[in-house]
Amino acid sequence: YYNILLYSLVPLMLVAGIVICAFWVYRHHKMAYPPVLVPTQDPGPPPPSPLLGLKPLQLLEVKARGRFGCVWKAQLLNEYVAVKIFPIQDKQSWQNEYEVYSLPGMKHENILQFIGAEKRGTSVDVDLWLITAFHEKGSLSDFLKANVVSWNELCHIAETMARGLAYLHEDIPGLKDGHKPAISHRDIKSKNVLLKNNLTACIADFGLALKFEAGKSAGDTHGQVGTRRYMAPEVLEGAINFQRDAFLRIDMYAMGLVLWELASRCTAADGPVDEYMLPFEEEIGQHPSLEDMQEVVVHKKKRPVLRDYWQKHAGMAMLCETIEECWDHDAEARLSAGCVGERITQMQRLTNIITTEDIVTVVTMVTNVDFPPKESSL
Repeated sequence: YYNILLYSLVPLMLVAGIVICAFWVYRHHKMAYPPVLVPTQDPGPPPPSPLLGLKPLQLLEVKARGRFGCVWKAQLLNEYVAVKIFPIQDKQSWQNEYEVYSLPGMKHENILQFIGAEKRGTSVDVDLWLITAFHEKGSLSDFLKANVVSWNELCHIAETMARGLAYLHEDIPGLKDGHKPAISHRDIKSKNVLLKNNLTACIADFGLALKFEAGKSAGDTHGQVGTRRYMAPEVLEGAINFQRDAFLRIDMYAMGLVLWELASRCTAADGPVDEYMLPFEEEIGQHPSLEDMQEVVVHKKKRPVLRDYWQKHAGMAMLCETIEECWDHDAEARLSAGCVGERITQMQRLTNIITTEDIVTVVTMVTNVDFPPKESSL
């Protein structure tokens, strides 16, 4: 009888022992790894950025759509602002633009004023917002579609655009808020130049910009970025020297094309003003492929047409020479942005003293003028 009882209890004790051990292991594991709490409801949007605090921001209307999202006109308290909204898949562009605007020394009359950046929406459906000053006139491209410009207006737009790009390109140590590195824009085009009410230009859209800091990598230096129509020959060829000055000269090629857009809508010369067209639109239409651009710009070495009658206006003739030196096939021969700004100041000053009485003197002045040196800031 006792043997039967013993044989019956042993398995029960073993089972009990296994259960106790399993419970101890479970308790130990539970203490080491506390449970993750899953929220039962949407946690709501993240708090607003400290730059905006709790100020209400109301979206009013879409003003533009681009590669990295859309731009809204919005109201922040009693002023209008621009809100650029990026989808989450374009986070890198939003992050890059935010970082560039946050660098020391980025407050400048000819660089779009930055106000703040935010993430809006739920964890599943997030939009990335970039808030800047709003300019009713919009981009230079939009303005030129609807308006022609006088010689003085052209000079003001071109000079302030050049000043903005020259400042962007400049390395400036010892500022109150730190060291401003040299920055290449990498997507200069008339869509990315905005106009204030007095036609002062400011450079916008730093989603592709590169900063150059001593001893640090410039980051993702993939060469073939930007808008195809404005790509320099060396970019189209994929033959870029990944040094700072090479990237700055790529910006200068594109600036030459923007100056051509301005010239094409100027009333200064004695001749018809062209309908607004993008660079190379006459040659290859509105949607060129990379191969189209390579054929025209690299192999045929073509550039947009500089009209013969532009040369008959003293200032326009000087502008044409400046444009040609910006879009030179040889990158090292291109002008710097600082030099372009100086030249435009000089050509406006010279043409302002011209009168019909001293037309002969004018020709002498223009042919004998000493331009500022090409490489004033590179």
